[in-house]
Amino acid sequence: MAAEITRLFDFPYFQLENHNLKKAFSTKHNNVWESISTQEYIDQANQLSRGLINLGIQPNDKIAIISSNNRTEWNVCDIGILQTGAQNVPIYPTICKEDYEYVLNHSEAIYCFVSDIEVLEKVNKIKGNTKLKGVYTFDAIAREKSWKDILELGKDNTNQKEVEQRKDAVKPEDLATLIYTSGTTGRPKGVMLSHQNIVTNVLAAKKRVPLTDGEDIALSFLPICHIFERMILYLYQYCGVSIYFAESIEKLSENAQEIKPNIMTAVPRLYEKIYDKIILKGETLAGIKKILFFWAVNLGLKYKPYRENGWWYEKQLSLARKLIFSKWQAALGGELKCMVSGSAALQPRLTRVFAAANMPIMEGYGLTETSPVVTVNDVRNGGFRPGTVGKVIDNVEIKIAETGEILVKGPNIMMGYYKDEEKSAQVLKDGYFHTGDKGEFDADGFLKITGRTKEMFKTSGGKYVVPPLLEGELKQSLFIEQVMVIGEGEKMPAALVQLNFDFIKDWIDKKGHKIGKTNEEIIQSEIVINRVQQEVDKCNTNFGNWEQIKRFELTPNIWTIDDGHLTPTMKMKRPIIKEIYKDLYNKIYLK
Repeated sequence: MAAEITRLFDFPYFQLENHNLKKAFSTKHNNVWESISTQEYIDQANQLSRGLINLGIQPNDKIAIISSNNRTEWNVCDIGILQTGAQNVPIYPTICKEDYEYVLNHSEAIYCFVSDIEVLEKVNKIKGNTKLKGVYTFDAIAREKSWKDILELGKDNTNQKEVEQRKDAVKPEDLATLIYTSGTTGRPKGVMLSHQNIVTNVLAAKKRVPLTDGEDIALSFLPICHIFERMILYLYQYCGVSIYFAESIEKLSENAQEIKPNIMTAVPRLYEKIYDKIILKGETLAGIKKILFFWAVNLGLKYKPYRENGWWYEKQLSLARKLIFSKWQAALGGELKCMVSGSAALQPRLTRVFAAANMPIMEGYGLTETSPVVTVNDVRNGGFRPGTVGKVIDNVEIKIAETGEILVKGPNIMMGYYKDEEKSAQVLKDGYFHTGDKGEFDADGFLKITGRTKEMFKTSGGKYVVPPLLEGELKQSLFIEQVMVIGEGEKMPAALVQLNFDFIKDWIDKKGHKIGKTNEEIIQSEIVINRVQQEVDKCNTNFGNWEQIKRFELTPNIWTIDDGHLTPTMKMKRPIIKEIYKDLYNKIYLK
């Protein structure tokens, strides 16, 4: 009889009993994939648990993990920590050292695992201001403590009985992890998620993901410190999916061709980048090849599931898949059944074109506070509708408030914000979590996100504007990579635009324009400004006069996580972007 899963550390044992993989996790070291089996995964986790107990770890202690990339060690440490009754505190590697210090202190973490020398150096700069007793590295670094030191501490299995006692003492409703949200404003909030929160979410989400248990291969590259990828990894373990960790985003295609994954997950910005690269490659073609390429793309942009476009469209699509889209598939290994998207809105054009290419993206919706999945599309049984985030998963309830806000109830709702009863009370009311997002259901029960209550603003004329709607429309342009709509309390909406410089440089060459190639020269070119104006004008036709973007300014640099424009999950930090470009803001409004 299969073991019942009620705590997160039950997943590896379920896998051992039901699938017992030879390659449960694989990470590339020195150009060689190194794998561990399900049994080795469990053995190492138990060894780590014993080592932590010998180190003095007590139930409810907090242990942080900061890793620049996804890797086998992260998962071993996760299970090893949880089995002792302690809690795992994952931290985004890309945040500043001051935020490291804040999260480590707020969580009261006493030990920390780090991946590499860069993260270690950041931690060492603030370690003296924290309660950390020790920092252990995954990479071998001279004169530094290694995570293998703790494995060595647990080599003697005489205290395995205590590990089992600790495991038995952990209840489903107990706290499992503190996840600090990468907030777009203010300090990160520590979201308290119990074992039950995440386990129930995994079991419900499993029904929406088309996997062949015990056989499929997954490629993982989204930060595991984010609940989206972490939940997905537990789901893979549950389904007996072999997990390979991509070396980097840059090597994603190369790694995919090596392992031929059946599934992978990403945030919308990464799908946008993949699409942009494909289009740029298409632009380099000539003659009949170029004509066929863009015929296929345009066909894909009109895609509707379940043969809604009729037999003639399907006939053309079959040809496009054979001639063009098969090459897209080959670039990602050729075996993808589906891709999953979350964290932010996915442009419907991407949903359509990748589905046309036989690589459907299943867009879902959720938040860290909901563990995270609330709704998700499913290509099977009529459950896939581009432009929506799918239907509600089992055991979760959604209510749309009179204001349009999405309210969620279910076993996946967080325990609250750590050490912050006031903020918890603001969002947890009458059993419902108030998401801050606005949405509506269509007649068939598919949820559509229509905006975010905090991002909506009023102009000085008293008219409401919903920036994400305008931004989503503008970002469909190949000329625009990032855009932030502004105008709260001002006479009109306007926009700060970060161009897709790679595409524009290629466009300049093809058109033969006499424009310099530096970002500064590009944004000052009247030719470029006028071309972007065409994109803005096209966008404006879809909106009322009061919503339309009346002016825009181009920013010279690329918006990045490191420079503070974006959160680790690629969401815009609106107040910071506004401050960085206050001169452009003032220029727009003539202040």
